[in-house]
Amino acid sequence: MFGRFEASRPNELWTGDALHGPVVAGRKTYLFAFVDDHSRLLTGYRFGHAEDTVRLAAALRPALASRGVPESIYVDNGSAFVDAWLLRACAKLGIKLTHSTPGRPQGRGKIERLFRTVRDQFLVEVAGDPAVHAAQPGRHLVDDLSTLNRLFAAWAETVYHRQVHSETGQAPLHRWQTHWSDRPLPLPAPAELAEAFLWAEYRTVTKTATVSLHGNTYQVDPVLTGRRVELVFDPFDLTTIEVRAQGKPMGLAIPHRIGRHSHPKARPETPADQPPPATGINYLRLIDQQHQRHLGEQINYTALTDQPAAQRPQRSDTP
Repeated sequence: MFGRFEASRPNELWTGDALHGPVVAGRKTYLFAFVDDHSRLLTGYRFGHAEDTVRLAAALRPALASRGVPESIYVDNGSAFVDAWLLRACAKLGIKLTHSTPGRPQGRGKIERLFRTVRDQFLVEVAGDPAVHAAQPGRHLVDDLSTLNRLFAAWAETVYHRQVHSETGQAPLHRWQTHWSDRPLPLPAPAELAEAFLWAEYRTVTKTATVSLHGNTYQVDPVLTGRRVELVFDPFDLTTIEVRAQGKPMGLAIPHRIGRHSHPKARPETPADQPPPATGINYLRLIDQQHQRHLGEQINYTALTDQPAAQRPQRSDTP
């Protein structure tokens, strides 16, 4: 299916994957990214300190909000991509989620070439001059995660998206915009997107009309006693739980005993305690300045947040 396949239009197919990034603030980073198969546009991306569901959501949610909802998403079998949360989000938004067969990389060529370009053009700049590091081992271009994400956004939007792609013969942004020049880009409603990015778990209501969730106990409507219910929540806030039975809302679960305020998988990024030191003029900071000026002149479709993804709130392969 995926051998020499190319989607006939934007948002027909996105491919997602994770790339091992540099060490920042003493911790390994990972880049979650999604590429539109037709245009090669980087629709969503974000570096994080973990290769998990929360960091995946932080890349995917802004992509859906600003680039629309793809018909299909093609991913591998990494733990974040097979998590129940992603299955639920795609189902809610009507996205067909397809996983590659282990050991068979067919259809992953575009995202792999994309990551090669990221390494060759962006990560080499983040690493900086080896001679400088040898002379000043403690000196780094990027010392915190927010700076890494800001610089990557600047490179993606200012460099990658505007370079002519070796396979399509067009810049990704131009190919993307050409398709939408005579039609509106359909975007998901905020409420629809918010619903898709909630998490859910199922529990059976006890005889005392309570349910338990990760060590917490909640009181629910006594009419639900003995029934299996769906608990829907923001993974960063386990004090507010919506109860549903057979898809129908049944009110909120009243906290009875709360020992944990967030889901065990909902680990927020820890910001650096100190701002990064000035490191002089360099390529990435120059394109970052150019990108920031560009954003000041038009609507910013690529703003990334350092907030957790569950709190409500896009590059070119030229190897």
